[in-house]
Amino acid sequence: MDFRQILEALTEAEVEFVVVGGVSAVLQGVPTTTFDLDIVPSQSEQNRKRLCRVLEHLEACYREHLPKKRIVPSEDDLAAGGHMLLMTTAGALDVLGTVTGGLGYEALVTRSHPMNLEENTSILVLDLAAIIELKERTGREKDLAQLPLLRRTLREREKP
Repeated sequence: MDFRQILEALTEAEVEFVVVGGVSAVLQGVPTTTFDLDIVPSQSEQNRKRLCRVLEHLEACYREHLPKKRIVPSEDDLAAGGHMLLMTTAGALDVLGTVTGGLGYEALVTRSHPMNLEENTSILVLDLAAIIELKERTGREKDLAQLPLLRRTLREREKP
């Protein structure tokens, strides 16, 4: 899994997105593992076009159909705003229209902050407090199990 490759491809193509979920937590110092990169992209038409080009470059396809079929996402799929669980040449990528509570890109941007991957590569990551709130609302067993670690990391980061 090379999440950095996916993030660099997205930023080079000027795709507007927020990193949510496990990778966002890891980038903020939470000692956990994750197996996919979750993003919520802007739903503007131009952004969907840019994202579609990146997905094509990364040879993205729906992973639930693998290995029998290789179904490629389209711009219409992106416009539908649902969840697209994809496999790319760099690893698993989940493109989410919204997260828990129907929060889309515009709502998440206000709860995100920029983070530099490299000197010229900046991404938006959902802040830890927002990740905690979303996992509490979701209430899935795997999300609830992560809450103590997320809360502890947030407390450590808030110390002077």
